[in-house]
Amino acid sequence: MYDDQPRAGGATMLMNRVETALVNSPPRRWLQRFYEVRLLTALGARTPGARAVEIGCGPGFGTTLILDKFGAASVDAVDLDPAMINRAERRLRRYGDSVRLAQGSATNLDAAFHAFGGGADASYDAVFDFAIIHHIPNWRDALAEAARVLKPGGRFFFDEVTATALMRTSYRVLFDQPSEDRFTTGEFLAELPRHGLDIGERWTTRVGGDYLVGVAFRSDRGRP
Repeated sequence: MYDDQPRAGGATMLMNRVETALVNSPPRRWLQRFYEVRLLTALGARTPGARAVEIGCGPGFGTTLILDKFGAASVDAVDLDPAMINRAERRLRRYGDSVRLAQGSATNLDAAFHAFGGGADASYDAVFDFAIIHHIPNWRDALAEAARVLKPGGRFFFDEVTATALMRTSYRVLFDQPSEDRFTTGEFLAELPRHGLDIGERWTTRVGGDYLVGVAFRSDRGRP
């Protein structure tokens, strides 16, 4: 469930009831577990022992996959919606100290995780985005933030919805999405190296370009 809440304040986007129901549905969870995880693993490998962050964790199902399927040792997970954080807390209780949850914005992880010392520069081995950044009006800021918190060589895993899908009648009628500056595949991929994220050939599209899946590596700590 996400948002945009820039560092200096600004517009906020939350999922409507239809999309919230979809995110929490068994078909969506099946797709994540048996398709998206396999595809992302093929593109960028597993992350055994990693310290990871998940942006827009929703009810916490993706967080379980980061731990159980990708092999991360710990996950700091953030979501704008307190109701989703409450759901995630219940689902993730069995993982104990391996998971730390916070309410906050993907564009300001330092503020979100400040209470437990997370969100600093170069502090994570992996960042996971399970179809969240397309909800964020200032999506470039979210990419910059993902790059900022990654260690050199750290990986940014993403599964995103492009402008091609968002222009379809079904999306416009059923879901609430930012209406301006939506990224195409080319625009998203072109933005990554501007923040020191090297994508190479580790990406693919699905359903006629509606969805973009890939893994980018943090190439250095210097700002482009």
